[in-house]
Amino acid sequence: MRIIRDYQFVEQQDRGASVAIGNFDGVHRGHQSVIDLARAAAPDAPLGVMTFEPHPRAFFAPDAPPFRLMSPEARASRLEKLGVERLYQLNFNAALSSLPPEDFARKVIAEGLGLAHVVVGADFCFGKGRSGTAADLQRFGAEMGFGVTIAPLMNHADNTVSSTAIRTALSEGRPRDAAAMLSHWHRIEGEVIGGEQRGRDLGFPTANMSIDGLHPPAFGVYAVLVDVLDGPHQGSYQGAASVGVRPMFDGAHPNIETFLFDFTGNLYGATLSVALVDYLRPELKFDGLQALIDQMDADCARTRDILDAEMQAPT
Repeated sequence: MRIIRDYQFVEQQDRGASVAIGNFDGVHRGHQSVIDLARAAAPDAPLGVMTFEPHPRAFFAPDAPPFRLMSPEARASRLEKLGVERLYQLNFNAALSSLPPEDFARKVIAEGLGLAHVVVGADFCFGKGRSGTAADLQRFGAEMGFGVTIAPLMNHADNTVSSTAIRTALSEGRPRDAAAMLSHWHRIEGEVIGGEQRGRDLGFPTANMSIDGLHPPAFGVYAVLVDVLDGPHQGSYQGAASVGVRPMFDGAHPNIETFLFDFTGNLYGATLSVALVDYLRPELKFDGLQALIDQMDADCARTRDILDAEMQAPT
């Protein structure tokens, strides 16, 4: 997959694509349906996605609480798995955000990127002040020579499938509901960083990762599936993970600590993708270390049962 970041400097091979436009945070089922429509609209054209970095919401409110479901790198990896050949990850800045809708359509879509077709959701807004609508884009496309398809919103269990609904499910400790809307497990990806090695001392060595910049799921213990994406221990594992601030040790900064079952080795510096499968319990503060160890033993036993059943379920 090729990544293009500046619409003013585009090679000829990256023009003429059929592109789904949006932020694609989470790459959920609704996003996937928009990508499928872009594929079907021009089967012989390169399949592309146009998105923005930083996320416009972060650009306009940089001090707001973290909200992203995935990092740009994780998003790119997920899009590539879906067959996307061109990722137009445009630099979102003051100049781009100030373009009126018609100028965005002309300068970015028609002239800059030279797109053949674009697909947007029915709730799509664009241009300065989000003043352009999907219907406006369709009208501009007819005038400027690119096709436009408006995708209907997708519903799940009487709710619209959206990044907001997925964030709510995760905040409420419902990772399976989030997965149903995503059509894949919600994953936290990142590099394993150094910790205080308390888990090792307790007999549960963990791989620690930051969740800075990401929407935090409900704090507590999860059954997880883990992919080690690089290094000598590359592969897939089962495990249990704790997300939160470690109340037993007066922690203040949230992270995710993952204990991989039946694993020995050093994961420092490796990139992990941790899939949240089931929520077991909230964070707790125990009367002593032995009570904590006993609970961790029980958590791991329960997690093994959950993941074993998951592996035997029909797919």
